[in-house]
Amino acid sequence: MNRKQLCVVVALALAVGATFGVVLAKKSPIEASTYVGKEPEAAADALLEIAKVLAASGSFENIYVSRVYFQSGRKEEAQAILDKALAKKTTSGDRVRLGRAYFQGGDWAKAKEQFDQVLAAAPKDEDWLAEIGAYYNLQGDREHAEELFRRSFAVSSSSLKNVLAAAGSYVGVSPLRKP
Repeated sequence: MNRKQLCVVVALALAVGATFGVVLAKKSPIEASTYVGKEPEAAADALLEIAKVLAASGSFENIYVSRVYFQSGRKEEAQAILDKALAKKTTSGDRVRLGRAYFQGGDWAKAKEQFDQVLAAAPKDEDWLAEIGAYYNLQGDREHAEELFRRSFAVSSSSLKNVLAAAGSYVGVSPLRKP
């Protein structure tokens, strides 16, 4: 066996092993001892380790794992997960999810950066326009928010979720979206 063949065999073995580990993690029940009776942070840490395995390499999944880290004040860990997730090709949906995570974690500058990238990539997507407009309104930029609402409603004025995103933002309620 030459060096090239050996490298292929080793790569395949690693891939099979990683896949087996993820499948095993997804099929194994989570033992109550993982979190029962532990201090809250230790219980969260143990469950987050499982969540990272379950998220594997999915960008959507890792963004949601990072969200827990962000909102619990562990921004460095969250950013490391996000950097890894964003190292590959991302969609506008990934960027909106990332913007939500930053927003909920209290980092408007980073959220706005992600939202603005979505607006540039999908300037006529009525759902993104309404949701991002709501976040702008919640941050006090009513003029920009209302421009985004106007653009959203010009595309479709019959979306309940978009109307509610706009309405809620005027009274301090964040948009409610599915992942």
